[in-house]
Amino acid sequence: MTDNRKAGGRNGSGARERQGREAYAHRLKRMREQGLKPPVPPHGGDAGRMTPEFALDCGWGRLVFAQTFDNPASMIAALSGEQPDRRDIAVYVRDPHVLLANAPQELFLDPSHTYRLDLSRYRPSRSSPKGFFIRRLTSQSDADAINRIYAARAMVPVPPEFFWAKRDARSIIYFVAEDEETGEILGTVTGVDHMRAFNDPEQGSSLWCLAVDPTARHPGIGEALVRRLAEYFTPRRAAFLDLSVLHHNEQAIALYEKLGFQRVSFFSVKRKNPINEVLFTGPETDAALNPYAGIIVREARRRGIRVEIVDAEAGYFRLMHGGRTVLCRESLSDLTSAVAMSICDDKSITRRVVQSAGVRVPAQLDGASSPGEIAEFVRRCGRIVVKPARGEQGRGISVGLSDRAEVEAAIAQAAAVSKTVLLEEYVEGEDLRLVVINYRVVAAAIRRPPSIVGDGRRTVRQLIEAQSRRRAAATGGESRIPLDAETERSLREAGCGLDDVLSADTRVAVRKTANLHTGGTIHDVTDVVDPTLVEAAVAAARAIEIPVTGIDLMVKSPSGPEYAFIEANERPGLANHEPQPTAERFIDLLFPLSMPAGARQTLQKDREAGS
Repeated sequence: MTDNRKAGGRNGSGARERQGREAYAHRLKRMREQGLKPPVPPHGGDAGRMTPEFALDCGWGRLVFAQTFDNPASMIAALSGEQPDRRDIAVYVRDPHVLLANAPQELFLDPSHTYRLDLSRYRPSRSSPKGFFIRRLTSQSDADAINRIYAARAMVPVPPEFFWAKRDARSIIYFVAEDEETGEILGTVTGVDHMRAFNDPEQGSSLWCLAVDPTARHPGIGEALVRRLAEYFTPRRAAFLDLSVLHHNEQAIALYEKLGFQRVSFFSVKRKNPINEVLFTGPETDAALNPYAGIIVREARRRGIRVEIVDAEAGYFRLMHGGRTVLCRESLSDLTSAVAMSICDDKSITRRVVQSAGVRVPAQLDGASSPGEIAEFVRRCGRIVVKPARGEQGRGISVGLSDRAEVEAAIAQAAAVSKTVLLEEYVEGEDLRLVVINYRVVAAAIRRPPSIVGDGRRTVRQLIEAQSRRRAAATGGESRIPLDAETERSLREAGCGLDDVLSADTRVAVRKTANLHTGGTIHDVTDVVDPTLVEAAVAAARAIEIPVTGIDLMVKSPSGPEYAFIEANERPGLANHEPQPTAERFIDLLFPLSMPAGARQTLQKDREAGS
């Protein structure tokens, strides 16, 4: 890119066009030297005549192309037109200091790097994606799936009809990654054709909104999407593919550099708004908090609630607002009584309490029972679950046992976590977590055990380690697959071992439990959960008298009424359920006066109607 891209420059339109033509001529010369066919000027017109003051609507906001503006005032005016809940970006700003000096209270310099891929030097990969394929957006359901991934990645959503309206647009292109087996959308990327958009004399293109579902199991989805976009623009004679990436996103930067992207000296400027707040307010002092505490602290600060970090490593913080002070450990607060905690702490007591409230529970036996009683219990149930009466994060739990030796080993393993061990009827189905706050279900999600997909090359151990690294990256280090006895037992049941090589496309579940801390994945089902399950979760919470809890049920389907209660968690991980408003409802509970007046009135009416 040439030096004519000066947002604050005073070149007239004639000077801009002359410099644009010079850049285009230089590009032609370089292509001829490389033996490449010269590009056709876009739209058949003068390649140096750019569309003046051009801003491209991308649904989540606009891309304001700085090289098409003559002066800072006009660009500031363009950025001032940003719509609510949207994020405009001024890109290719050559002199950001000049632009910011004219609107220091309104604008800020985006802490992102710009990277460029020279498409004349790009070489496609020799291998093809495994287990998924890349295609263009083709349906309204694709648009909904893209927004689901955006939400999971805390990105600004796009009106679904916008995607659909732009599916055949020439300046914007959308690609999605689709799972070959399930048809689920696993990732997405957006490309912008600068030539089609504003007659870019440099024949550029750019990549935006690369996002991969954090629960996706297949490796290489992000790389495949980037490559597909590069291979889309190359035959269209684009000279380069640019992208913007946050300076500390080391994982993404490593991918881009691997593909041949090089950093270039262009800058982006954004307007100060609530969406961008974290980028211009400076580093957070609570960076050491885990995701479960961090999501609550951010929501509290957003409402003007004072936050005091007590112990970041353990997730303790204090919230203060309007003369009220609440001490929290993640989603556990002063509002949860010691009695409620003690009920949740012992799974055998939890079961008795919720059963008395009419909640359906599976059959259960004390692990200290006689060998004969245990054998009879296993015979009657067919398969059982062995778990410690006290414990969390899936430790010491063994699922689907029927062999006597395995049951004995599992009891010993659970006893290492808790003195009291429980044997429970194994219930077929899926693991459903319902988050109940103030006796209302705020979020519901199916949790699935971790699995791997063979590629014909790597061992099971290597596949598990790779999947574990991906889960850790997606959860801030909170989720990893342990290589322990439970994993080995699950593999034996599937007919393989850690050192075996799985054939290509063979999927194996490596654990039976769906706990997120042991590599499980979570899939939001809030909009489809059956009312019977909602009623059971609320009834369990009321029986325990706990204002914030995660109720775990085994269900045939989240949209059906069949269930069996498993346990109640007094400190559910609210961050696992984004984009559902779990942190918002938690702060509503703690500080109801921090809610907007309209929301408080609506809540009061709902309560009165319910009573």
